[in-house]
Amino acid sequence: MVDRQFAEASLAQLYDLWSPWERRADFRFYLPRVMNAASVLDVGCGTGELLRLARSARHNGRLCGLDPGEGMLAQARRRADIEWVRGHAADAAWQREFDLVVMSGHAFQVFVTDDEIRSALRAISAALSPGGRFAFETRHPLARAWERWTPASAIEVSGQDGSVVRMAHEVDAPFDGRTVSFTTTYSSPAWDRPEVSYSTLRFVSQDELQAFLAGAGLTVREQFGDWDRQPLTEASPEIITIAGLASNAEAE
Repeated sequence: MVDRQFAEASLAQLYDLWSPWERRADFRFYLPRVMNAASVLDVGCGTGELLRLARSARHNGRLCGLDPGEGMLAQARRRADIEWVRGHAADAAWQREFDLVVMSGHAFQVFVTDDEIRSALRAISAALSPGGRFAFETRHPLARAWERWTPASAIEVSGQDGSVVRMAHEVDAPFDGRTVSFTTTYSSPAWDRPEVSYSTLRFVSQDELQAFLAGAGLTVREQFGDWDRQPLTEASPEIITIAGLASNAEAE
């Protein structure tokens, strides 16, 4: 049997192998912005890889990662010259402290309800300094990414001990106009049984997103449909947004 605490820690160790930074277009997009900002908050930082890359590239300002997962933060804390805080986006209590707030890896989509989105955006808005930017992405619902979340698309990685771990997704509840629920199964010949997690992600349209941002005192400054900065269209796979404080919020 796989002990849950062991499973969380071991899967966190494998996270960056499933999504190595060299293959992450979102990191290539966000990293220059991180390097140009004096103070950065990474919400949903996971293992902290984006901030680690920035520090390794000689970012000498304030870098802070926020994540609710202890297993992920255990990996992040191996880098001691970055602040690591355990908590959810809505828990953030910083006031006008960060020139850039970033959310990568489609972390924005874990906010499922309207209230969760509003609470998170209010906290992020409060954390931004005047002139600061909030950079994040969410999958474009019209691209129907969930149709590719099938066991046939499973991927495998080898851990440091040489054991192979397989990760497979399967949709449990298809798109209902707002959310998709799916199962992720992790399995390995070295384990007695698979580890299964259940997730629900929210998909918002461009108009919905703009309304949520406005409600938190934020306004869209730039928006793209893919990581190569193509314009946002109905055929775009992503809704990549750079937002800033609305003028009245900056004056506070």
